[in-house]
Amino acid sequence: MANILTIIFLFFGLYKPTLIPNRLQFLIEAIIHFILNIIKQQAGANAVKYLPLFLTIFFLILTSNLFGLFPFAVTPTSHLILTFTLAFSCNLAFIIIGFYEHGFRFLKVFVPKGGPRWLLPLIVVIEFISYLLRTFSLSIRLFANMMAGHTLLHILSSFITAFLNSGFLFFSFFPFVLVVAIVILEFGIAFLQAYVFIILLSIYLNDSFHPSH
Repeated sequence: MANILTIIFLFFGLYKPTLIPNRLQFLIEAIIHFILNIIKQQAGANAVKYLPLFLTIFFLILTSNLFGLFPFAVTPTSHLILTFTLAFSCNLAFIIIGFYEHGFRFLKVFVPKGGPRWLLPLIVVIEFISYLLRTFSLSIRLFANMMAGHTLLHILSSFITAFLNSGFLFFSFFPFVLVVAIVILEFGIAFLQAYVFIILLSIYLNDSFHPSH
């Protein structure tokens, strides 16, 4: 469903674009420039060719995060299997890109410069493990943030229902105010988590283009 919403949003925004953009076209172009600047700053000009991929991931995460804020809807990104699959696919692609760009020289990513020679075996093992853990950190960060917010909304909403069913209308006002405030906060978190995910992907892609560090 999130993919369908993304396609509809982009279709109506970019269908017959004009020189002087309307509000929706302006919003989409602003997002494209925003993601493009992130890629250039974090991964360099060589990574610009992956802009369509990063845009797709950004809109997928954003619409999935926002989708759960509608009544009776479920947030896809609150499921670990989805976030893990997305993070694993991206990190696997970055490894392939690294070997494609540099061959076996890509393995320098596990050998930081300036380290003492006698510590190199330990450092390489630590770097290798930390590289593998990127998949888990990416997926769990997104999953945990979306799950926590929506779980809190569910708990507060159950309080409202319980107070209303018990006849304590006055007491239901306080959790209602909290629900409204958290929903507004969750809109901001939805954008923030999509932004953080793209930032981290750009940093990881930078290692594929510049393995020496």
